[in-house]
Amino acid sequence: MQVEGGCHCGYITYEAEVNPDTVRICHCTDCQTLTGSAFRTTVAARKDAFKLLTGQPKIYVKTAESGTKRAHGFCPECGTPIYAAAVSDPQSYGLRVGTIRQRRELRPKQQAWCRSALDWAMNLESLPKSPKQAA
Repeated sequence: MQVEGGCHCGYITYEAEVNPDTVRICHCTDCQTLTGSAFRTTVAARKDAFKLLTGQPKIYVKTAESGTKRAHGFCPECGTPIYAAAVSDPQSYGLRVGTIRQRRELRPKQQAWCRSALDWAMNLESLPKSPKQAA
């Protein structure tokens, strides 16, 4: 599936080809902290299928619980997280689904790190819903 995306302010734009079957949610505490939310949703793009069109992300390298280092690319202007990848010679990029224009078509197929999941984030169906900002 061909997708286009970018950051909130428009400084970074990209295009990629992704497999919708690789969309996943991560509940690890690093993803919670780095997103400022309950979980992160990503889709994989191969190195040769991801192309930055404008801008250059700032890179933050984090060390996972396993000891693996991951390069997190984000917009230096507005702070939008764009992707995560291996620190050197990345073969794929974990694109942040929220930055993809076609995000409605990218339904998660898997969840990981559920031991860290916030209980309330696992089922939101019972919460009141509002089409825009609640009063």
